[in-house]
Amino acid sequence: MNRVLIVDASESDRRLMSGLLVKHGYEPIAVENMEAAKAEVAKLPPGAVVVTAMKFAHGTAQELVNWQKREEYKFPVIAIVENLNPLEIADVMKDGGAVDIIQRPAIDKQLVETVSRYARPEKMVLTLTDDLIPRQSEVFKGIDKSIRTIAATNANAIIFGECGTGKEQIAKQIYLHSSRAQKPCTVIEAGGAALVGQHDPTTLRSEIYNRMEGYFKKADGGTIIIKNVQLLSFDKQSVLLHILENEHPDVRVICTAEPELLKMVSEKMFRPNLFYILRQVDISVPPLREVTEDIEYLSDYFLTIYAHTTQQDRKRLDVSATKALKIHQWPGNVRELKDVILFATFHSSEDVITASDLNFSQSEPEPDTSLRLQEPEREKAKIIAALRQAEGNKSQAARLLGIGRSTLDYKLRQYGIK
Repeated sequence: MNRVLIVDASESDRRLMSGLLVKHGYEPIAVENMEAAKAEVAKLPPGAVVVTAMKFAHGTAQELVNWQKREEYKFPVIAIVENLNPLEIADVMKDGGAVDIIQRPAIDKQLVETVSRYARPEKMVLTLTDDLIPRQSEVFKGIDKSIRTIAATNANAIIFGECGTGKEQIAKQIYLHSSRAQKPCTVIEAGGAALVGQHDPTTLRSEIYNRMEGYFKKADGGTIIIKNVQLLSFDKQSVLLHILENEHPDVRVICTAEPELLKMVSEKMFRPNLFYILRQVDISVPPLREVTEDIEYLSDYFLTIYAHTTQQDRKRLDVSATKALKIHQWPGNVRELKDVILFATFHSSEDVITASDLNFSQSEPEPDTSLRLQEPEREKAKIIAALRQAEGNKSQAARLLGIGRSTLDYKLRQYGIK
């Protein structure tokens, strides 16, 4: 929502302008003197507009413009004029003064249209909540069931999935549906600064140990969510393992991890004993490119949320846009889809979003499709070996292969493996 600063000595006109702007989705701030105007300009967000009378209490429009220049503020100023002749209007707008004018007798007809020419709203940013976004694929119906099943236990869990698949939302849903929901939930980023520290000679323990122990004490009786657990350094892994094995805290640990964690365990880059303590149960979240039936549903969800947040009419996708979304590889998964939809919604001037309105980033990494790129006979042999190792358990075989269950089912049909 754009802010518009109104500077005018007339209380009735301030009220009139504020009402018009609110009706059209703007957020007006009305003041009557120079001191208040300066204070409000300093707080304006990017994209705001200033609408000011030529003269007001203790100041003029030109003085306000000059002050903005000195302070290096560049908000566009629209001047309210009192039937000035063309020469006077030109003088108001010269040398970087007002960018436009509004005739006071025509405020009700000119204000909103003029403001709309200069308001520059920033791209809407929507932060996903802890709620799971409704999805229609059978895979995610199974995940929703797994959340409730796991929540009813006290088991530690790892949520596997690529970046942007919604792993943290799943982890928090397990917490919220568990008997520990009335106790604290602490979220830690494994690769973040919160776990960085040096040896503490006064306690003969590392700062990492002190911090991690502090997190467990804070979450006593509750849950700790460790995001991107594959980023734990070996030292941090050792500390976490020591706390879990020797101190037996009354804390449930739910981790999120990218699929590379499985390879790290096999290559001894992640301690296997810690891995198996953390992965008493798990959920594998498929990448968006493997559940394309969810793309249209998710897009509609983001369009609805955007319309509700901005108080605008909801836009919709046409056939070309839907097709373009379904063939994109989505290395950033649901998070990337959200950004693409919001960008298109924000920049499209029409009610219908077409493929030409979609802006797919050209600088993103390629998704991991290594299994599909292998020689077919070798790929088939690997799948059979994984199934044998997993004793026929398809979900476990999919984890061994580092792919989603739906991808494995597709490959089984493709190669005629029973």
